[in-house]
Amino acid sequence: MTASEKVRAKAEQAVGKAAQAAGRATGNETLIAKGHAAEAAGRAREAKESAKDVGH
Repeated sequence: MTASEKVRAKAEQAVGKAAQAAGRATGNETLIAKGHAAEAAGRAREAKESAKDVGH
């Protein structure tokens, strides 16, 4: 996994978690859902990059 992609994946996960927390605090279900999506995208990116590392 390249360092920049690793940082990007972790950042996406952090943004997602923050959005979920903000959504829960305000009762905004849409924000919670968007947070889940962003966190999942970060986990998917991390998994993809990890698979590349194993393949080499």
